[in-house]
Amino acid sequence: MKGGFYGLKVAQVSLILIGFVCLAVLMLAWTKTTLLTSLDPPESDLSYLTPEIPFSIREAAGTKDVSQNTSSLRVDEKDFVSPLSSKDLEFSAIQSSAEDEHHQYVNSTQRQDCNFGKGRWVIDDARPLYSGLGCKQWLSSMWACRMTQRTDFEYEKLRWRPKDCDMEDFTGPKFLTRMVNKTLAFVGDSLGRQQFQSMMCMITGGEERPDVLDVGKEYGLVKARGATRPDGWAYRFPSTNTTVLYYWSASLCDLEPLNVSNPATDFAMHLDRPPAFLKRFIHKFDVLVLNTGHHWNRGKLKANRWVMHVGGVPNTNRKIAEIAGAKNFTVYSIVGWVNSQLPRYPGLRAFYRSISPRHFFNGDWNTGGTCDNTTPLSAGMEVVEDESIDPLAAGAVKGTGVKLLDITALSQLRDEGHISRYSIKATPGVQDCLHWCLPGVPDTWNEILFAQI
Repeated sequence: MKGGFYGLKVAQVSLILIGFVCLAVLMLAWTKTTLLTSLDPPESDLSYLTPEIPFSIREAAGTKDVSQNTSSLRVDEKDFVSPLSSKDLEFSAIQSSAEDEHHQYVNSTQRQDCNFGKGRWVIDDARPLYSGLGCKQWLSSMWACRMTQRTDFEYEKLRWRPKDCDMEDFTGPKFLTRMVNKTLAFVGDSLGRQQFQSMMCMITGGEERPDVLDVGKEYGLVKARGATRPDGWAYRFPSTNTTVLYYWSASLCDLEPLNVSNPATDFAMHLDRPPAFLKRFIHKFDVLVLNTGHHWNRGKLKANRWVMHVGGVPNTNRKIAEIAGAKNFTVYSIVGWVNSQLPRYPGLRAFYRSISPRHFFNGDWNTGGTCDNTTPLSAGMEVVEDESIDPLAAGAVKGTGVKLLDITALSQLRDEGHISRYSIKATPGVQDCLHWCLPGVPDTWNEILFAQI
């Protein structure tokens, strides 16, 4: 009886112990699950673990993985400013606005594809962008129509509005901020010089700027002995290390004296060579604007003693010998050469500006031609064509990395904007229906240029 009872007791005790162990395991598992669940954040708070990236920042970053640069703080779109590349420059004079920040993220491809030459002229009482009585530091007096006897200035109040895209308002601070550590070079004829002077007036607002440095010597742009003016000008804004220059090259080809010891020597006009200045300094340019056109006539070539050369020898090709053929050959040549340089200088933005129209009526410049109209937009206010009306310029840049700065059609509507019969001395004579009053039409050329850089 004793042994049987003892065995029963042992079995019962074993079962009891096994039950306790199982119960303990179940309780432990339940406790651990409850504890882990209590540590999880509620679903509404999960957003705090990964900062929200505003769409504008993701768009600016392109295909880069923005998430790898996030922190534990939220990013507020209004506080996001793209850093400038300058390291050592002071920008106390540059005031960024909300609009500036917005336009930093405008899709560059969309801006480049826009047809800025299609649109209409509209009246804008906020114009001009600088005073026609000011900007004496940069503007030649012969082009400052406010300094002449002209009394109508409605032409200063017109602004160009592209049809299919917005064109950002130009301001000097915006331009300098966009052109930090960069150089803008205009290379061309006197219309290129007008565009250069217009740009200097637009950047400064026509105000005196004693801080702006004359750096012409860096480019060999100094007045030679006996010359009336240097071959160009170069100025630098030290606050942003921005340089703006102009080099006179009416034909956009290389000119070489045939006899350097003879002051009356002829010049080889190398139609297939870029100007020596451009070849020497193109590596220093970030934005290049080329133009030519109105010097391509027999009178100019004869007066300048220019003799056409191709391949280093006098030209014998009859088609090229014709003025139109020589001009076409040269424009295609210079655009092709610049295009060949773009892979070497990937940061360079190059533009060929279409021809600026003349408005001589009832004759030419030397046969009594005039441009006396003072009514703005008497020829219309809108350009509806999709294609440029300068086929040479459009054809030359087609298929290249050189962009067309198409200003011909929009300028064609502005016959009232020329110098006309007005001058500083009020002397009668030949009317200037080629160059423009400043402020005036060339300011629009620069606005379109600014929109594309």
